[in-house]
Amino acid sequence: MTQKETAYSIDQIGYTLMRFNSTGIFETHKDMMVDPYAETRMHKVPQVEGIQYAPQITGKILPALVLLHDQWGLTASIQELAKGLACHGYIVMIPNLYGRMGGMVTANAEVAEALMEKLNEQQALQDINACFEYLNTNIAEDTLLERTVRNGHGVVGFGMGGTLAIKVAAHRRRLQAAVAIGGTLPAGTETAQGLYCPLLLQQAGQTPQSSAEELDHFCHTAKEAGKTVELQTYADASPGFWYPNSPNHRVADMETAIQKGLDFMENLIKKA
Repeated sequence: MTQKETAYSIDQIGYTLMRFNSTGIFETHKDMMVDPYAETRMHKVPQVEGIQYAPQITGKILPALVLLHDQWGLTASIQELAKGLACHGYIVMIPNLYGRMGGMVTANAEVAEALMEKLNEQQALQDINACFEYLNTNIAEDTLLERTVRNGHGVVGFGMGGTLAIKVAAHRRRLQAAVAIGGTLPAGTETAQGLYCPLLLQQAGQTPQSSAEELDHFCHTAKEAGKTVELQTYADASPGFWYPNSPNHRVADMETAIQKGLDFMENLIKKA
């Protein structure tokens, strides 16, 4: 597959460490100006932590992606991927989905499995929703400092993050596109019938996390409800083909999956 030409080079991408509350309601700089204890006060609500990557340019407002990591945590490889996506003209935010559990990162499969099982899904969905609200909020209250297209958002998830991306697509009303590379389909018909945006499912063909019958049923249910779901299967790939440290890693399939995701989102996500 021909690689999509990037709008920016990797040298033009910078990053910011993010920390904001999970309610989706944020203090502005004026609130902090009149509060002498703003910097030292203990927060009463859980905080979302993560990293935001963006082209280091001025005078241009960009669409945004929320990138959801796999069970291994917020690894160096997912950060490199975020930089690559930012090169295509997106602001890319990666929330640490394990932030409420200490933000652990691991290369141990048993530990990763335990972390994923311990993750509170509803809390994770709340934190992901807060990311979109944060991207929409002009914290500085200065229109000249706005950087993101309001509600010009997509979500991309891998493995565990793919499972969450599917659910976010039925949770976030103003979401414009969702891409799940790997992940498990939710049981029942509620999610497929309740999708708020087009969804691209990209699944391994070998020992998939969801069976062919489950995938067919999900896609059929969504179509019957008037929703858009596209399915791409990588026949020779196994779960983990997207993760560089996995024994199942397949570079060509991973690159194709990223390219298909970019192509899928290109005409769906609102630009400035």
